Amino acid sequence: MSAEFDTSEARTIPDARSNLRAVLLVLLAFSAFSATDALVKLLAQRFAVPQVTFMITVAALILIVVQAGLTRNAGLLLPRYPGLALLRALLLAADTLLIHYAFAVLPLAEAYLLAFLTPLMVAVLAFVLLGERLSTLAWSGVLVGFLGVAVALRPGVAPLNLGHAAAVGSALLFALSLVLLRRTRTGESDGALVATLLAVLAVVAFALAMVNGGLAPLSGSDMALVCLAGALMFAGHMLLVRAFRIGDASIVAPFQYSQIIWGILYGGLLFAAPVELHTLAGATIIILSGWLVLK
Repeated sequence: MSAEFDTSEARTIPDARSNLRAVLLVLLAFSAFSATDALVKLLAQRFAVPQVTFMITVAALILIVVQAGLTRNAGLLLPRYPGLALLRALLLAADTLLIHYAFAVLPLAEAYLLAFLTPLMVAVLAFVLLGERLSTLAWSGVLVGFLGVAVALRPGVAPLNLGHAAAVGSALLFALSLVLLRRTRTGESDGALVATLLAVLAVVAFALAMVNGGLAPLSGSDMALVCLAGALMFAGHMLLVRAFRIGDASIVAPFQYSQIIWGILYGGLLFAAPVELHTLAGATIIILSGWLVLK
């Protein structure tokens, strides 16, 4: 990967204020992603998952193209450094395929727990690849956050299989894609990074949908849900890119754990999922972990 980066080009070193802004942005990003996941779950009750992914990705892609046209910035959607943008998009496309496989063959709790290894991997990769330094307290916060996820989800013990390997692989690929955001050149626009990702995801999801039996027709209400989910996906990715461009990856990444809290909220509102004591305890630990990372 080092061939993609120009080490002579100056990169902004985040300060405390930039990290705080990045944390606020990433919290909004993961809230948007969690809302998207909830809408995906609703749509998946009537459509195959590859079709749902394709429809939502296309809606998000249309939105970013329309935005660029209205602001007369369409040229910014084309990456100036296509190799890096395509590499990140391919990492995230593979991440999606692996985590979908993990969800298919593992209990959701186990798949989520392994997927949430991402912040730990980001901290390690940021230390190795970016030279970012975390204090002992911040490292403790990363570990405490993972403990909070375990408390909230209470994963069972099961024999290891390919699903576990897929979930760990997904976490690693997602971590690599996040670290890449800190290494992208300052001349590369956020829109280009997101548009490239959405285009690759749309192609992959369409291919999977065709293999899975094609596309089923949509009703008006289904189309409304798709458009809403697409808008949330677009917003989530734009916020995520900006957060990791301005903040330390090792500090920002642990706030992925906040999805547990949003999952409780959306699960209760949309699916009448009960809120249990262990889930609230885990959420409390996760909030504590975020405070430790910021200290």
